[in-house]
Amino acid sequence: MQSLREIRVISFDLDDTLWAIEPVITRANRVLFDWLAAHYPRVTEGHTPESLHAVCLDFMRARPQEKHDLSTMRKVFLRHLGQAAGYAEDFAEEAFAVFYAERNTVELYPEVEAVLARLAQHYTLVALSNGNACIERIGLTRYFSASVNSARVGAAKPDPAMFHAALAELGESAGAMLHVGDHPEHDVLGAQRAGVRAVWLNRHAAEWPSNLTPPDAQVFDLQALVALLGLDED
Repeated sequence: MQSLREIRVISFDLDDTLWAIEPVITRANRVLFDWLAAHYPRVTEGHTPESLHAVCLDFMRARPQEKHDLSTMRKVFLRHLGQAAGYAEDFAEEAFAVFYAERNTVELYPEVEAVLARLAQHYTLVALSNGNACIERIGLTRYFSASVNSARVGAAKPDPAMFHAALAELGESAGAMLHVGDHPEHDVLGAQRAGVRAVWLNRHAAEWPSNLTPPDAQVFDLQALVALLGLDED
C-alpha cells in the first residue's frame, strides 16, 4: 500500500463493520412484530416476524429509486400495512420509533471502541453509511467528527457522492481520506470511484470478487488497521 502519511481522515462504514447487523435487524423486527400484534393485530394476522420482514424486503426491492432512504421506505411500508389491514389512523411514525430504538441497540465488535479511541487521537473520523444507524443513539459521537448517510446525500454507496459529501463537509481532498468497510462494492468500489483509498475489512475470510479491482489493503479486524497505520508502534 502506498504511503499513508498524507491520510488525515478515516471514514468508516457502520453495519457489519463496527457491529454485526443481522442479529440487530432480527431483534428489531421481532420487537416491532410484537408491538404491532398488541396494538394493530390485523397487520400481523397470518404472519411471523420473518414472513413480515420478507414482505417488507419485497416492498423495498420494488422501489429501487428510494433505496438510499431506508427510514422513509420503512415508514411507507408500515403505512401501507396499516391501510391494507383497514386501520384508519396512521401509526407509521410510532411503529417506526419502536423499530428504530432496537435498530440502534447494537453490540460492537470486541476491538471497535478501543480502536476508534486510538484512531481519533491521530485522525479525523467520519461515519459513512448506506444504513440508518444513528451514532448519537449508539454512543459513538465522541469518536466521530461527522456522520454522513445515504438518505441525507440522496445517493448510496458505491455512488461517489457519498464520499464527496463527507470530504466537502470536512474541507478535505480525496487524497487525504482512507475508507474502511466490509462490502467489496459499496465500500471498496465506491471509494475507488471517488479517488479515495480503501481498506477491506474481511472479518469472515471471504474471497475477493475476481471482477473487482482489489482494495489498497485487507484486514481481518480493526486492530489490524491500527498496525497497518503504524500506530501499534506508538
